[in-house]
Amino acid sequence: MTKRDYYEILGISKTATPEEIKKAYRQLAIKYHPDKNPDNKEAEEKFKEASQAYEVLSNTEKRKKYDQFGHDAMQGGSDFHEYADFSDIFSNFGDIFGDIFGAGQTRQKRSKTGMTPQRGHDLSFNIEITLKESYLGVKKEVSISHFVTCSTCNGSGCAANTKPEKCSTCHGTGAINYRQGFFAFSQPCNKCNGQGFTIKTPCPTCKGQSRVQNRENITINIPAGVYNDAELRVKSRGDAGVFGGETGDLYINVSVATDKKFWRKNNDLVTNLNLTYPQLVLGCQVDIENIDGQIQAVKISKGCPVDEQIIIPGKGFTVPGSLARGNLVIITKCHIPTKLSSKAKEVLLDYADKIGNDASNSSGSGISGFFKKFLG
Repeated sequence: MTKRDYYEILGISKTATPEEIKKAYRQLAIKYHPDKNPDNKEAEEKFKEASQAYEVLSNTEKRKKYDQFGHDAMQGGSDFHEYADFSDIFSNFGDIFGDIFGAGQTRQKRSKTGMTPQRGHDLSFNIEITLKESYLGVKKEVSISHFVTCSTCNGSGCAANTKPEKCSTCHGTGAINYRQGFFAFSQPCNKCNGQGFTIKTPCPTCKGQSRVQNRENITINIPAGVYNDAELRVKSRGDAGVFGGETGDLYINVSVATDKKFWRKNNDLVTNLNLTYPQLVLGCQVDIENIDGQIQAVKISKGCPVDEQIIIPGKGFTVPGSLARGNLVIITKCHIPTKLSSKAKEVLLDYADKIGNDASNSSGSGISGFFKKFLG
Protein backbone atom coordinates (compact mmCIF):
# COMPACT_ATOMS: atom_id res chain seq x y z
CA MET A 1 0.00 0.00 0.00
CA THR A 2 1.35 3.41 -0.97
CA LYS A 3 2.19 5.57 2.01
CA ARG A 4 0.96 9.17 2.17
CA ASP A 5 3.43 12.02 2.05
CA TYR A 6 4.45 13.04 5.57
CA TYR A 7 4.05 16.75 4.81
CA GLU A 8 0.54 16.02 3.53
CA ILE A 9 -0.29 14.03 6.68
CA LEU A 10 0.65 16.94 8.92
CA GLY A 11 -0.89 19.49 6.57
CA ILE A 12 2.27 21.58 6.19
CA SER A 13 4.53 22.78 3.39
CA LYS A 14 7.99 21.36 2.68
CA THR A 15 9.51 24.60 3.93
CA ALA A 16 7.79 24.37 7.33
CA THR A 17 9.87 25.37 10.35
CA PRO A 18 10.41 23.01 13.33
CA GLU A 19 7.90 25.09 15.31
CA GLU A 20 5.28 24.73 12.56
CA ILE A 21 5.88 20.98 12.40
CA LYS A 22 5.44 20.60 16.15
CA LYS A 23 2.32 22.77 16.17
CA ALA A 24 0.73 20.74 13.35
CA TYR A 25 1.48 17.47 15.11
CA ARG A 26 0.08 18.75 18.42
CA GLN A 27 -3.20 19.62 16.73
CA LEU A 28 -3.51 16.18 15.13
CA ALA A 29 -2.48 14.40 18.33
CA ILE A 30 -5.21 16.19 20.25
CA LYS A 31 -7.79 15.46 17.53
CA TYR A 32 -7.04 11.76 17.10
CA HIS A 33 -5.81 10.82 20.57
CA PRO A 34 -7.22 7.37 21.57
CA ASP A 35 -8.67 8.67 24.83
CA LYS A 36 -10.78 11.11 22.84
CA ASN A 37 -11.71 8.48 20.26
CA PRO A 38 -12.33 5.18 22.09
CA ASP A 39 -12.84 2.13 19.84
CA ASN A 40 -12.28 4.25 16.73
CA LYS A 41 -9.90 2.34 14.44
CA GLU A 42 -9.73 5.15 11.89
CA ALA A 43 -8.66 7.69 14.50
CA GLU A 44 -6.18 5.12 15.84
CA GLU A 45 -4.52 4.80 12.44
CA LYS A 46 -4.45 8.55 11.88
CA PHE A 47 -2.82 8.99 15.28
CA LYS A 48 -0.08 6.46 14.43
CA GLU A 49 0.35 7.98 10.97
CA ALA A 50 0.80 11.49 12.38
CA SER A 51 3.27 10.22 14.99
CA GLN A 52 5.37 8.49 12.31
CA ALA A 53 5.37 11.66 10.19
CA TYR A 54 6.39 13.78 13.14
CA GLU A 55 9.19 11.41 14.15
CA VAL A 56 10.80 11.83 10.75
CA LEU A 57 10.17 15.52 10.05
CA SER A 58 11.14 16.68 13.54
CA ASN A 59 14.58 15.09 13.15
CA THR A 60 16.95 17.13 10.98
CA GLU A 61 18.88 14.16 9.55
CA LYS A 62 15.80 11.99 8.95
CA ARG A 63 14.01 14.90 7.30
CA LYS A 64 16.97 15.53 5.01
CA LYS A 65 16.99 11.87 3.89
CA TYR A 66 13.23 11.83 3.48
CA ASP A 67 13.28 14.98 1.34
CA GLN A 68 15.90 13.37 -0.91
CA PHE A 69 14.71 9.77 -1.17
CA GLY A 70 11.14 9.73 0.11
CA HIS A 71 9.79 6.71 2.04
CA ASP A 72 12.54 4.48 0.61
CA ALA A 73 15.05 6.24 2.86
CA MET A 74 13.07 5.10 5.92
CA GLN A 75 12.96 1.37 5.11
CA GLY A 76 15.28 -1.36 6.28
CA GLY A 77 17.39 0.72 8.64
CA SER A 78 17.46 2.11 12.11
CA ASP A 79 16.38 5.56 11.03
CA PHE A 80 12.68 4.83 11.38
CA HIS A 81 10.54 3.39 14.15
CA GLU A 82 7.34 1.46 13.43
CA TYR A 83 5.03 1.85 16.42
CA ALA A 84 3.53 -1.38 17.66
CA ASP A 85 1.10 0.19 20.15
CA PHE A 86 0.21 3.45 21.81
CA SER A 87 2.38 3.00 24.87
CA ASP A 88 5.31 2.84 22.45
CA ILE A 89 4.25 6.14 20.89
CA PHE A 90 3.67 7.66 24.29
CA SER A 91 7.17 6.79 25.50
CA ASN A 92 8.74 8.32 22.43
CA PHE A 93 6.81 11.57 22.60
CA GLY A 94 6.36 12.06 26.33
CA ASP A 95 7.40 15.71 26.08
CA ILE A 96 4.77 16.43 23.42
CA PHE A 97 1.98 14.69 25.32
CA GLY A 98 3.12 16.38 28.51
CA ASP A 99 2.57 19.73 26.79
CA ILE A 100 -0.82 18.69 25.44
CA PHE A 101 -2.35 16.79 28.31
CA GLY A 102 -0.60 18.36 31.29
CA ALA A 103 1.58 15.52 32.40
CA GLY A 104 2.42 12.89 29.80
CA GLN A 105 4.17 10.11 31.58
CA THR A 106 4.11 11.31 35.17
CA ARG A 107 7.59 11.96 36.44
CA GLN A 108 8.44 10.30 39.67
CA LYS A 109 8.78 12.95 42.34
CA ARG A 110 11.57 12.65 44.82
CA SER A 111 10.68 11.90 48.38
CA LYS A 112 11.15 14.92 50.63
CA THR A 113 13.47 14.88 53.61
CA GLY A 114 11.26 16.93 55.93
CA MET A 115 8.71 19.72 56.22
CA THR A 116 8.99 22.26 53.38
CA PRO A 117 10.39 25.63 54.56
CA GLN A 118 8.33 28.64 53.42
CA ARG A 119 9.36 32.30 53.46
CA GLY A 120 7.43 34.59 55.79
CA HIS A 121 5.32 37.47 54.50
CA ASP A 122 6.63 41.02 54.12
CA LEU A 123 4.91 43.59 56.33
CA SER A 124 4.39 47.34 55.95
CA PHE A 125 4.07 50.16 58.48
CA ASN A 126 3.24 53.85 58.01
CA ILE A 127 5.12 56.49 59.98
CA GLU A 128 4.99 60.30 59.99
CA ILE A 129 7.98 62.49 60.82
CA THR A 130 8.59 66.24 60.91
CA LEU A 131 10.58 68.15 58.30
CA LYS A 132 13.24 68.74 60.95
CA GLU A 133 13.49 64.97 61.57
CA SER A 134 13.79 64.46 57.83
CA TYR A 135 16.61 67.03 57.76
CA LEU A 136 18.55 65.57 60.68
CA GLY A 137 17.58 61.89 60.58
CA VAL A 138 15.83 60.27 63.51
CA LYS A 139 15.27 57.01 65.38
CA LYS A 140 11.66 55.96 65.85
CA GLU A 141 10.28 53.12 67.92
CA VAL A 142 7.35 51.31 66.34
CA SER A 143 5.17 48.53 67.73
CA ILE A 144 4.34 45.78 65.24
CA SER A 145 2.47 42.51 65.47
CA HIS A 146 4.12 39.73 63.50
CA PHE A 147 4.90 36.02 63.51
CA VAL A 148 8.10 34.92 65.24
CA THR A 149 9.74 31.51 65.35
CA CYS A 150 8.36 29.38 68.17
CA SER A 151 10.98 29.27 70.92
CA THR A 152 9.57 26.07 72.40
CA CYS A 153 10.21 23.89 69.34
CA ASN A 154 12.73 26.16 67.56
CA GLY A 155 10.52 26.24 64.49
CA SER A 156 10.11 22.49 63.99
CA GLY A 157 6.44 22.42 64.97
CA CYS A 158 7.01 19.17 66.87
CA ALA A 159 6.78 18.40 70.57
CA ALA A 160 10.02 17.64 72.42
CA ASN A 161 11.80 14.44 71.38
CA THR A 162 9.55 13.94 68.35
CA LYS A 163 9.92 14.65 64.66
CA PRO A 164 7.74 14.75 61.54
CA GLU A 165 6.75 11.41 60.04
CA LYS A 166 6.68 10.59 56.35
CA CYS A 167 3.14 10.67 54.98
CA SER A 168 1.84 7.15 54.45
CA THR A 169 -0.44 8.25 51.62
CA CYS A 170 2.05 10.02 49.29
CA HIS A 171 5.17 8.36 50.73
CA GLY A 172 6.89 11.68 51.28
CA THR A 173 6.45 13.16 47.78
CA GLY A 174 3.69 15.56 48.75
CA ALA A 175 1.64 14.62 45.67
CA ILE A 176 -0.75 11.92 44.52
CA ASN A 177 -0.45 10.73 40.90
CA TYR A 178 -3.48 9.69 38.88
CA ARG A 179 -3.73 8.07 35.47
CA GLN A 180 -6.68 7.38 33.18
CA GLY A 181 -5.66 5.76 29.95
CA PHE A 182 -3.03 8.04 28.41
CA PHE A 183 -3.97 10.96 30.66
CA ALA A 184 -1.83 11.41 33.76
CA PHE A 185 -1.87 14.17 36.35
CA SER A 186 -0.97 14.82 39.97
CA GLN A 187 -2.35 16.93 42.80
CA PRO A 188 -1.19 17.81 46.32
CA CYS A 189 -1.73 15.11 48.88
CA ASN A 190 -4.78 15.91 51.01
CA LYS A 191 -3.52 14.10 54.08
CA CYS A 192 -0.29 16.09 54.47
CA ASN A 193 -1.34 19.22 52.45
CA GLY A 194 1.52 18.63 50.03
CA GLN A 195 4.19 18.62 52.74
CA GLY A 196 5.12 14.94 52.36
CA PHE A 197 5.25 14.74 56.17
CA THR A 198 2.78 14.96 59.02
CA ILE A 199 3.26 16.08 62.62
CA LYS A 200 1.56 13.55 64.87
CA THR A 201 2.71 15.16 68.12
CA PRO A 202 2.59 18.93 67.59
CA CYS A 203 4.34 21.48 69.76
CA PRO A 204 1.95 22.59 72.56
CA THR A 205 2.92 26.25 72.08
CA CYS A 206 2.56 26.77 68.33
CA LYS A 207 0.19 23.81 67.70
CA GLY A 208 2.48 22.49 64.99
CA GLN A 209 2.64 25.77 63.05
CA SER A 210 6.35 26.38 63.90
CA ARG A 211 5.70 30.08 64.74
CA VAL A 212 3.53 32.23 67.00
CA GLN A 213 2.05 35.74 66.87
CA ASN A 214 3.94 38.34 68.88
CA ARG A 215 3.89 42.12 69.41
CA GLU A 216 7.32 43.70 69.42
CA ASN A 217 8.79 47.19 69.70
CA ILE A 218 11.36 47.84 66.99
CA THR A 219 13.70 50.84 66.67
CA ILE A 220 13.79 52.19 63.11
CA ASN A 221 16.74 54.28 61.94
CA ILE A 222 15.41 56.89 59.50
CA PRO A 223 18.39 58.43 57.66
CA ALA A 224 18.95 62.16 57.21
CA GLY A 225 17.60 63.41 53.90
CA VAL A 226 14.72 60.95 53.66
CA TYR A 227 12.00 62.37 51.44
CA ASN A 228 8.21 62.30 51.61
CA ASP A 229 6.61 58.98 50.53
CA ALA A 230 9.95 57.18 50.76
CA GLU A 231 9.87 53.43 51.44
CA LEU A 232 12.51 51.99 53.75
CA ARG A 233 13.21 48.26 53.97
CA VAL A 234 14.12 46.73 57.32
CA LYS A 235 15.48 43.29 56.48
CA SER A 236 14.16 40.23 58.32
CA ARG A 237 11.66 42.15 60.46
CA GLY A 238 8.52 40.81 58.79
CA ASP A 239 6.81 37.49 59.54
CA ALA A 240 9.04 34.56 60.46
CA GLY A 241 9.16 31.77 57.90
CA VAL A 242 7.34 28.46 58.32
CA PHE A 243 9.43 25.43 59.33
CA GLY A 244 12.70 27.32 59.16
CA GLY A 245 11.95 29.37 56.06
CA GLU A 246 13.43 32.83 55.53
CA THR A 247 11.92 35.71 57.51
CA GLY A 248 10.12 38.38 55.49
CA ASP A 249 11.04 42.07 55.48
CA LEU A 250 9.39 45.11 57.06
CA TYR A 251 8.70 48.08 54.78
CA ILE A 252 8.39 51.53 56.40
CA ASN A 253 6.36 54.08 54.43
CA VAL A 254 7.57 57.56 55.47
CA SER A 255 5.33 60.61 55.41
CA VAL A 256 6.97 64.01 56.06
CA ALA A 257 4.71 66.64 57.66
CA THR A 258 4.75 70.25 56.45
CA ASP A 259 6.60 72.91 58.45
CA LYS A 260 5.43 76.46 59.15
CA LYS A 261 8.75 78.16 58.28
CA PHE A 262 10.68 75.81 55.99
CA TRP A 263 9.96 73.60 52.99
CA ARG A 264 11.90 71.27 50.74
CA LYS A 265 12.60 71.73 47.03
CA ASN A 266 14.54 68.80 45.60
CA ASN A 267 17.40 68.63 48.11
CA ASP A 268 17.34 72.33 49.04
CA LEU A 269 15.95 73.69 52.31
CA VAL A 270 13.95 76.85 51.54
CA THR A 271 12.63 79.62 53.80
CA ASN A 272 11.41 83.23 53.62
CA LEU A 273 13.22 86.09 55.39
CA ASN A 274 11.19 89.18 56.30
CA LEU A 275 13.22 92.40 56.16
CA THR A 276 12.32 96.05 56.63
CA TYR A 277 12.47 98.46 53.73
CA PRO A 278 15.57 100.24 55.11
CA GLN A 279 17.33 96.87 55.49
CA LEU A 280 16.67 96.07 51.85
CA VAL A 281 17.75 99.54 50.67
CA LEU A 282 20.81 100.06 52.87
CA GLY A 283 21.91 96.45 53.24
CA CYS A 284 22.59 94.70 56.51
CA GLN A 285 23.67 91.49 58.19
CA VAL A 286 21.09 89.45 60.08
CA ASP A 287 21.23 86.21 62.05
CA ILE A 288 18.61 83.56 61.37
CA GLU A 289 17.91 80.27 63.07
CA ASN A 290 18.16 77.29 60.75
CA ILE A 291 15.77 74.33 61.04
CA ASP A 292 18.34 72.43 63.14
CA GLY A 293 18.54 75.32 65.65
CA GLN A 294 21.93 76.58 64.51
CA ILE A 295 22.40 80.34 63.98
CA GLN A 296 23.26 81.33 60.43
CA ALA A 297 24.61 84.79 59.52
CA VAL A 298 23.07 86.17 56.32
CA LYS A 299 24.44 89.21 54.50
CA ILE A 300 21.92 91.42 52.68
CA SER A 301 23.48 93.57 49.95
CA LYS A 302 22.49 97.20 49.34
CA GLY A 303 19.43 97.63 47.16
CA CYS A 304 18.37 93.99 47.60
CA PRO A 305 15.10 93.36 45.75
CA VAL A 306 12.17 91.43 47.14
CA ASP A 307 12.17 87.68 46.25
CA GLU A 308 15.95 87.67 45.88
CA GLN A 309 17.32 84.16 46.50
CA ILE A 310 20.33 84.04 48.80
CA ILE A 311 22.14 80.71 48.50
CA ILE A 312 24.11 79.19 51.37
CA PRO A 313 25.85 76.08 49.97
CA GLY A 314 25.82 72.75 51.79
CA LYS A 315 23.19 73.69 54.36
CA GLY A 316 20.32 71.86 52.74
CA PHE A 317 19.23 68.20 52.94
CA THR A 318 21.66 65.31 52.77
CA VAL A 319 21.34 63.67 49.36
CA PRO A 320 20.18 60.08 50.03
CA GLY A 321 22.91 57.54 49.35
CA SER A 322 25.76 60.06 49.14
CA LEU A 323 27.80 62.55 51.13
CA ALA A 324 26.54 65.52 49.11
CA ARG A 325 24.09 68.08 50.46
CA GLY A 326 21.66 70.55 48.99
CA ASN A 327 21.67 74.27 49.76
CA LEU A 328 19.86 76.57 52.15
CA VAL A 329 17.84 78.98 50.01
CA ILE A 330 16.66 82.21 51.67
CA ILE A 331 14.03 84.25 49.83
CA THR A 332 13.88 87.94 50.80
CA LYS A 333 10.54 89.49 51.65
CA CYS A 334 9.65 93.04 52.69
CA HIS A 335 7.77 93.54 55.93
CA ILE A 336 5.06 96.18 55.48
CA PRO A 337 3.78 97.50 58.85
CA THR A 338 0.03 98.05 59.11
CA LYS A 339 0.21 100.37 62.12
CA LEU A 340 2.58 103.33 62.57
CA SER A 341 3.15 105.72 65.43
CA SER A 342 2.74 109.44 64.75
CA LYS A 343 6.47 109.93 64.86
CA ALA A 344 7.15 107.01 62.46
CA LYS A 345 4.53 108.33 60.05
CA GLU A 346 6.09 111.77 60.16
CA VAL A 347 9.52 110.37 59.40
CA LEU A 348 8.17 108.23 56.55
CA LEU A 349 6.43 111.24 54.97
CA ASP A 350 9.62 113.24 55.24
CA TYR A 351 11.50 110.37 53.58
CA ALA A 352 8.98 110.25 50.74
CA ASP A 353 9.30 113.97 50.25
CA LYS A 354 13.07 113.76 50.01
CA ILE A 355 13.33 110.83 47.52
CA GLY A 356 10.45 111.99 45.38
CA ASN A 357 7.17 110.34 44.51
CA ASP A 358 7.86 109.26 40.91
CA ALA A 359 8.86 105.59 40.60
CA SER A 360 9.32 105.76 36.80
CA ASN A 361 13.04 106.42 37.18
CA SER A 362 13.65 103.19 39.04
CA SER A 363 15.90 100.67 37.33
CA GLY A 364 14.58 97.43 35.87
CA SER A 365 11.45 96.62 33.94
CA GLY A 366 7.90 96.58 35.22
CA ILE A 367 4.90 98.83 35.66
CA SER A 368 5.54 102.29 37.13
CA GLY A 369 2.90 104.45 38.84
CA PHE A 370 2.67 108.11 39.77
CA PHE A 371 2.29 109.03 43.42
CA LYS A 372 -0.79 111.15 44.13
CA LYS A 373 -1.18 111.24 47.91
CA PHE A 374 -0.62 109.18 51.01
CA LEU A 375 -3.64 107.51 52.50
CA GLY A 376 -4.44 108.88 55.95
